[in-house]
Amino acid sequence: MCDEEKITRWAREGLTRREFGVLGATAVAAACAPSDGMALDQVETVSSPGYPAWTEQEVSFATDDGTMDGWFVAPTSGPAPAVIIWPDIAGLRDSKKAMARRLADRGYTALVVNQYYRDTPAPIWRDFADFAGNGGWGRAREMRGKLDADAIMRDATAAVAFLDSRAEVDSERGIGTQGYCMGGPFTMWSAAAVPSRIKAAASFHGGGLVREDNPKSPHKLFGQMDASLLVAIAQDDDTEAPDEKNTLRKAAAAVGRDATVEVFAGDHGWCVPDSPAYAEAEAERAWAALLKLYEGAL
Repeated sequence: MCDEEKITRWAREGLTRREFGVLGATAVAAACAPSDGMALDQVETVSSPGYPAWTEQEVSFATDDGTMDGWFVAPTSGPAPAVIIWPDIAGLRDSKKAMARRLADRGYTALVVNQYYRDTPAPIWRDFADFAGNGGWGRAREMRGKLDADAIMRDATAAVAFLDSRAEVDSERGIGTQGYCMGGPFTMWSAAAVPSRIKAAASFHGGGLVREDNPKSPHKLFGQMDASLLVAIAQDDDTEAPDEKNTLRKAAAAVGRDATVEVFAGDHGWCVPDSPAYAEAEAERAWAALLKLYEGAL
């Protein structure tokens, strides 16, 4: 889980991670991270050699609770299977946009959602250091209180409807979803909310996947899904709750759910480029596992 005191100290010491090595060795940095000062309504960006270019834009769509905003990236090669990205506690920001671009680079249409839209449009924080060093914890906890299983399931249903309305999405193929930290359980709730469309769900250092006292604990909803699952657990999270991986595996096996549950050699946040825990080698291994999931399920 997030170590608030440790990460806040890191942020205040100015040790920010602004490199984006996770975008891949062949990616051109300038192409993958255009400045926010550019006009980004349908901006076409040159991709890495051998892969399609993409367009990207801010989008918004109606939900049962208001209007959700997000970041939408699509390959120019034609309709593609879609992926919903649920950010970590620091929300929709440049590091999450970069993840969407990387997916588009590999032929997927990606939507990064602003999970905090009920309170404010994105971006709220520039990066994780801005979040950790400028009062992000308290504000995020307040907004997080509104995001129970039912709220996220409503949001996921609206996000799927939005994606299926877009010409850039191949609606004949399944939708994937991936989430980080607090976004991890959101992917599972999404898969349970729209099993007819969401066929792959991946949680990276997700918290709260096993909540024995909650009937809507993600692991209790495996039987409502029709998705292949990837649960990538941080090594320090596993140390704190060593039985959870076995609970997840048993819950998946009990309902015949295809699930890979693995502990990675990285601490909580290891997959996120602007996190103090970012570990490039293990992040790349997690990326490879994600692509394998999507290639098999979508």
